[in-house]
Amino acid sequence: MVDPYGLKRIALEARHDLERITAAREEGLRHCRAAIQHASRAIRATHRGDHEDANAWLERAYASVTGAGETLRDHPCLFHAGFVHDAQKEYAEAMIFTAMVSGHPLPRPTELSVEIPAYLNGLAEAGSEGRRYVLDQLRSGHFDEADRMMSVMDDIYDELNQFDFPDAVTGGLRRTNDAFRAVLERTRGDLTWTAQHQTLLQAMSDFGRFVDR
Repeated sequence: MVDPYGLKRIALEARHDLERITAAREEGLRHCRAAIQHASRAIRATHRGDHEDANAWLERAYASVTGAGETLRDHPCLFHAGFVHDAQKEYAEAMIFTAMVSGHPLPRPTELSVEIPAYLNGLAEAGSEGRRYVLDQLRSGHFDEADRMMSVMDDIYDELNQFDFPDAVTGGLRRTNDAFRAVLERTRGDLTWTAQHQTLLQAMSDFGRFVDR
């Protein structure tokens, strides 16, 4: 077919390019979905105290996150489309939360191979995840451990609250940190109520022993 303006060739090249981009997108999405699932399972294992299982899921999450990065390295429009950010954020959250529970230093963004906005949002969400851990420790009577985790959560919020940058730069960190603040205050209230309740129980026990003398 005569194509004096080269339109057919342009359309053919564009179609081939978009097919290649679409294939990369599908593979990248597959890696990102897997990373999110693996990170979630790592967090659940950490809550159970199964650190061996948590580490295994974290390794899988890392492989998926790096796989997404390698797949989309030549497609910046896809890399910054949002789903890679979400996968990196969930992976960072899982890694940070595991360190919070174990008492180890928090991993740095470069150690996790994630972007700064994803790391910071993951840090805030790891802080929120600490609420469940605190409540579990309170139910188990481990009040010192609950207080330790509360202190870590406070430190995280205080640091993140100093990041005053546009949401377009931070990946919506302000909203994430605002949600974290609400979780933090509820957790502080639970911790305070439990401490007061324990003090009251101890006072009643001491009084009972005094009366029985």
